[in-house]
Amino acid sequence: MLQNKTWNQNTIKSGNKSLVLETIMNHSPISRANIAEKTGLNKGTVSSQVNELLDEELIYEKGPGKSSGGRKPVILLFNEVAGYSIGIDIGVNYIFGILTDLKGNVCQKKSLTFNELSFDGIKATLFKIVDFLIASAPSSRYGIVGVGIGVPGATDKNGKVLLAPNLGWQNIDLKTIVEETYDCPVIIENEANAGAYGEKKFGTDADDIIYVSVGVGIGVGLILNGKLYQGNNGFSGEMGHMTIEANGARCRCGNNGCWELYASEQALINNTAHFGIKNEDNILEKMMNLAEEGDQEAIKRFKAIGDYLGIGIINIINSFNPQYVIIGNRMAAAKKWIEQPLLEKVNHHALWFQQRQLQINFSELSAHSTALGVAAFSIEHFFKFYNA
Repeated sequence: MLQNKTWNQNTIKSGNKSLVLETIMNHSPISRANIAEKTGLNKGTVSSQVNELLDEELIYEKGPGKSSGGRKPVILLFNEVAGYSIGIDIGVNYIFGILTDLKGNVCQKKSLTFNELSFDGIKATLFKIVDFLIASAPSSRYGIVGVGIGVPGATDKNGKVLLAPNLGWQNIDLKTIVEETYDCPVIIENEANAGAYGEKKFGTDADDIIYVSVGVGIGVGLILNGKLYQGNNGFSGEMGHMTIEANGARCRCGNNGCWELYASEQALINNTAHFGIKNEDNILEKMMNLAEEGDQEAIKRFKAIGDYLGIGIINIINSFNPQYVIIGNRMAAAKKWIEQPLLEKVNHHALWFQQRQLQINFSELSAHSTALGVAAFSIEHFFKFYNA
């Protein structure tokens, strides 16, 4: 049970207050007069809303700013440490969690790896990480405002994991399970969607971003016209299961020749016997070490993954005409060996006019994109909840 949760549904009930807070969050340090200019609200309204926000400790006064001729204005700042959010990225062979303040700054992180755990085993690992992050949170007015969890599979809008084939999960009500344990708001989202949002929020400000999450599986998150695209029922982005080899190997999803069988960690896992590597939870790292030592067969395996990544990305580029394609998650660590074959494949085979102003990059957020994205969802839910 989480303590230090003192807010209620009426904490932020005014549309004007919501607008004032958003302005301070986006433009602080800022004065009351500048808030009035940016929002179009009169000074009296701004002053009363600011006073309420000060009482609620969501903002604070820093002191006098520069004068433009009259009395020096009092400068206001957003209080990002008024509460904290937890973001969790559940992978097929790892769980990574972060604690952030209300601005998305990472205050603490924790990761654990595993191999072929049952649902109960993964749940216990998840709770261990969440417990650690809660214990790491400094004392604050609002405590833990929410937990966001990214899952490698299809999730519905009620927080149920409908299918996560690489985890062996089907119809798991993860939201209820976590909420009953921690008594705080929980958001469940597809990990690639969360990763795309993390890139949009903390990486690039482009309006059309395709985020390709490459771990043991492949997920794709779509930012189109500046907004996260989730499809009719929230199931968009399952492109790891598009067929790229018509007579290819059988996938856990039941299809044959899925993209992720050839362009993810699975392509390494399925060939570990050649290298004398046991099917453990650090295969990627071991293969990268071999490649770093000049092992030509390991380098060849990574090149093949880059080629196959390129093939799938060509289909995505020709379908969505994005500004950015960003490759993230664990496989991004192998950029040194997969980037060049990937780019060569795209340059030679994507439609030439689709390549205008296109940038293909590896995530600068490392493997944090998904955790940052779901932490941001939780923060936004916190503020939206009180605006209702």
